Amino acid sequence: MINSNTVHYTPHLRTIFYVLIFLFSINGVAQNENYQYTLSFKGPAKNSYQVKLKINKVKETSLTLKMPSWMPGYYQLMNYADQLQNMSVKDMKGNKIDFKKTKNNTWVLQNTKNKSLVLEYEIITQRKFVATSYVDASHAYIVNTNTFLYPDKQIQSPVSVKIIPNTAWKNVTTGLEKIEGKSNEFIAPNFDILYDSPFLIGNLRELPSFEVKGVKHRFIGYDMGTFNETDFIKKVKAIVESASNIIGDIPYKEYTFIAIGPGRGGIEHLNNTTISFNGDGLNNPKGMNTMLNFLAHEYFHHYNVKRIRPFELGPFDYDKGSKTNLLWVSEGLSVYYEYLTVTRAGLKDEATLLANIEANINTHENNPGRLHQSLTQASFKTWKDGPFGASGDDKNKSISYYEKGPIIGMLLDFSIREASQNKKSLDDVMRYLYWHYYKELGRGFTDAEFEEACETIAGKSLTEVFEYVYTTKSIDYNSILGAAGLEINMTNLNRKTKKFKIKKLEKATKLQTEILQSWLGK
Repeated sequence: MINSNTVHYTPHLRTIFYVLIFLFSINGVAQNENYQYTLSFKGPAKNSYQVKLKINKVKETSLTLKMPSWMPGYYQLMNYADQLQNMSVKDMKGNKIDFKKTKNNTWVLQNTKNKSLVLEYEIITQRKFVATSYVDASHAYIVNTNTFLYPDKQIQSPVSVKIIPNTAWKNVTTGLEKIEGKSNEFIAPNFDILYDSPFLIGNLRELPSFEVKGVKHRFIGYDMGTFNETDFIKKVKAIVESASNIIGDIPYKEYTFIAIGPGRGGIEHLNNTTISFNGDGLNNPKGMNTMLNFLAHEYFHHYNVKRIRPFELGPFDYDKGSKTNLLWVSEGLSVYYEYLTVTRAGLKDEATLLANIEANINTHENNPGRLHQSLTQASFKTWKDGPFGASGDDKNKSISYYEKGPIIGMLLDFSIREASQNKKSLDDVMRYLYWHYYKELGRGFTDAEFEEACETIAGKSLTEVFEYVYTTKSIDYNSILGAAGLEINMTNLNRKTKKFKIKKLEKATKLQTEILQSWLGK
């Protein structure tokens, strides 16, 4: 995620099993979803929408339903249950079913055994943001963790969703699988997949689609502004090609960039990303460069965090949040790869790449928090501090993994390249994590396994770099940048502010030149 930035990924073989079983059920004699949702929009001008849930024959005497407290990809508790109101529960004959709210996000339905139930409730929306639902007279952006109750300890239950748009709206887009022969009806093999697939509904605009390695990619959105569509899509395609070339695989059947409106952030998903977008800004170079970085970041996330993921990010704890030391890998390295992706795609030059990293170095080195908080601590404490560090009295005692993460990415990359005589790089680490942990083992990696992967690829210990991850030790940039024929110069602007500038060495060796050129993708 990034602010203007599988689903919990269930183990690979198990997910395939659930998908096959579920697809068989809808293509067989009858559909057999346990949980059937319908969304309707009776008064969108009031910034609310209605949810109906049908549950086929409950086996338990009582049924516990919960609303998630956060959205994977945005590591903050959102307390979505606060937006739910006017709940009612009945059986299929219209008889009232008693229920009790036992916690802020938990409802217990009583005397439910062998009964089929109908729940109805309303979601009130207040904030235009990528991690919260928002509805108005012209469109609806639906965050599924902000919408759908899940059965406690039954999160692998199959789900269907039917959308009944406002009569003035024509389009519905989502990453969910459509039910064949049905209009605006979708399925998910489990709630994790459901929660990974937000909806955008309204009179949407779709840009020309494109294919990469035979796979279709779409760009569709609301209130997108005016810009050169052909030029823009050509650049987006180059980003997808560049990123997918790093990993060597495209793991989805179709991918959609879902533009939800201006100024709302971005969150990654398995086969789509929801992004803030205002095409009016693409008509100047700065606006275009910013947007390309943003899109590259969110797109690369479908690899890095959705599939290449820390062990703790799956299965998710939808109640309390899933905490990990490794958001510096998931987010920080995604920032690093956004820079590399757009450069290797031919959309930015060497000077711009170095300037991007310089900006991270200057922000980090002028932050007093670098002496108080490590990268692993920043990752784990993001639930309290926020992704860009703490505010208030603690603002000078924390750092952002968005700033230090890409710096460590560069240091790891150059260290691996130098140790291997430029035969290996951080790209090889990312490929190994993808193919070994995601594809073969169907799980995430631990802190130790990530470090081991880097050192195995390098063929040597990388203790020097990992000290900068686990501790607050000051970074010796020139001890590593020299591997690529680079150095960093520092000047004091005043007592509190320093300026760092990356420059090329006057006389680089053949290996240093080769490392720099291959890093740039040349």
